[in-house]
Amino acid sequence: MQLQSTARGAVELTRPGNALAAGALTLVGAGVAGDPVTSAAVAATVATVFATGAGMAINDYFDREIDAINRPDRPLPRGAVSPRFALGQSVVMFTMAVGLALMLPIAAIAIALFNLMLLIAYTTAFKGTPGAGNGVVAFLGGSTFLFGGAAVENVSATAVLFVLAAVATFTREIIKDVEDVPGDKAEGLNTLPIAIGSRRALGIAAVSLLIGVVVSPVPFLRGTFGIGYLLVVVPAVGVMLLGMYQSVRDPARGQQNVKRGMYLAIVAFVVGRVSMLL
Repeated sequence: MQLQSTARGAVELTRPGNALAAGALTLVGAGVAGDPVTSAAVAATVATVFATGAGMAINDYFDREIDAINRPDRPLPRGAVSPRFALGQSVVMFTMAVGLALMLPIAAIAIALFNLMLLIAYTTAFKGTPGAGNGVVAFLGGSTFLFGGAAVENVSATAVLFVLAAVATFTREIIKDVEDVPGDKAEGLNTLPIAIGSRRALGIAAVSLLIGVVVSPVPFLRGTFGIGYLLVVVPAVGVMLLGMYQSVRDPARGQQNVKRGMYLAIVAFVVGRVSMLL
C-alpha cells in the first residue's frame, strides 16, 4: 500500500498532464517548422516532457511549506513522498532531459540550457517577485514551441506560437497567484496581487489575454494553419475569456477554465497544421 502511494505521488509530482501538454507543444512547433517525425523532433518532445516533469518536482520541493497551506493535497504536504525523494526525482529527470537535448542542433541545445538556468533562477530568486516570476513561467511555457522549431532548425517559424502560449500562460499564472494569496502571504512572498492588489493584478492578466486574442488569427492569416485552426481556436479563446471573467469572483474556477482553453488551443494548433497538409 505504501509503495502504491509513493508511486502515485511520484507521478503526481511531475504533473503528467502539464508535462505531456508541454511535449505536445514542442512536437507542434517541430511540425510547424518542419517535420515532426524526425528523430530530432521526437528527442526534443521527450526531453520537454522530462524537463517539465522535473521542473514541477523541484518547484514542489521548494514550495512544500507554502503548499501545506495552498495545496495540502499535493504529494509532499500529504506525505506521499519525502522532500529528498522529490529532489532526487527532479535531478534524474533533468539529467535525462539534458542527455536528450545534447543530441539536437546547437540552437536547441542553447534554448534547453538557457531554460534550465532560468528555471533554477525562478525557484531560487524570481518566484514570488511581482510579475517577474509570472513572466519567467510564461517564457518557459511559450519556449516549448521555439525548442521544437530549433530541433528541426527553423526556430523563426514558431515565433507567433511562442507569443500566443506565453501570454496565455502569463494570464493563468497571475490568476493562480490571486488564488494563492493566503499561503503566499504566510510565506512572505511578494507576488503581483499582494504587491498591487488582486483586482489590479487581474486587470493586467486580462490585458495579457486580450493581446493573445488579437494575435490568435495571425497563424491563419499568415498561412501557417488552415481553416480548421479557426474552427477550434475560436471556442478555445471563448473558454479562456470565460475563465478570465470568472476569476474576479472565483480564481480557482477561473484559472481552471483558462487552462482548459489552453489545452483546446493546443488541439487547434494540431488541427490547423493537419488541415494544411490535407
